[in-house]
Amino acid sequence: MAAALPESWLWPLAGLPAGVRVVFTSRDGGVSTPPFDRFNLGDHVRDDPAAVASNRALLSGVLGAKPVFLRQVHGTDVVLLRSETPDGFEADACVSDQPGLACTIMVADCLPVLFAHASGRVVAGAHAGWRGLAAGVLERCFEDYAKAVQRVHPGKTRSEVAADTWVWLGPCIGPQAFEVGPEVKQAFVQHNAETEACFESVEGSQGKHLANLGALARVRLKRLGLQNMQGNDGSPSWCTVAQPSRFFSHRRDAAALGSTGRMAACIWIEG
Repeated sequence: MAAALPESWLWPLAGLPAGVRVVFTSRDGGVSTPPFDRFNLGDHVRDDPAAVASNRALLSGVLGAKPVFLRQVHGTDVVLLRSETPDGFEADACVSDQPGLACTIMVADCLPVLFAHASGRVVAGAHAGWRGLAAGVLERCFEDYAKAVQRVHPGKTRSEVAADTWVWLGPCIGPQAFEVGPEVKQAFVQHNAETEACFESVEGSQGKHLANLGALARVRLKRLGLQNMQGNDGSPSWCTVAQPSRFFSHRRDAAALGSTGRMAACIWIEG
C-alpha cells in the first residue's frame, strides 16, 4: 500500500493469497463535514462533490491502486472491470483480473462480500443488502468470478474454483439492530428452509423479526461450495449501527440527520 492507513480501518490479512490486498474504510481520514464526517466516499448522498472527490483521491493514494466506484441499485448485475470502466457504472458486483484495479463496494449497513482466488490472479466484490442477497447477487458474482478464474486456469471445475477461494464478509448492520417485516423473511425462507435460523422473532410485534444478514450470506455461500470464509461473525463489533464514531449507518442516521456517508470495501491485485 502506498500510504499509512487510519487505525480504525480494517485490512484483513488471514488467508489472503499472495499479491492480493483488502481494505475496509471507516469514518476516519477524510475531509467531509457533518453528517458525512469525515471519509465519505458516496457521491449520491448530498455531500459536497469536492469533498467526495478529495476523499476518493485519498483512498486511491492509500491503496496504490485505482478504486472503481459503482452505482449500486440493490440488483444482481456484475461488471468485469477494465481500465476504461467509468465510475458510476450500474452494477452491484464486480470482478477484476487486472493488477492495480480495485473492486470497490460502498456500504452503510449493507454487507460487502469479497472474493479472492488462491492464485492471486482474480478478485471480486459484491454489495449484499437483503434485496440483492435474496435476488441472487452472490450467486451471480461467483458465476462471473469463476468464469474469470477458468480463463486464467483452463480446465478448473466450479467446485475446484470454490475450494480455492477466500471469502471475506465486512461490517454491516448487525442481527441485534436489523428489524425486518415478514416479507423479508419470506423472501429467503420460501427458497431455503435453512435460512429460518437466520431470523429471530421480535416479541410483541406483528410479524417482525431480527435478521442476521451475515448468516444469510453464509448460507448462500456454502451452497456455492465456498468454505474458507473470514470476517463478520454477527457479533456487535461488526455492526455498523452499534459504532457511530467508527462507521456510517443509513438506518441509524438517515432519518435523524437527513443523510449519511458511505464506506468502501476494496479488494485488488497488487500491480
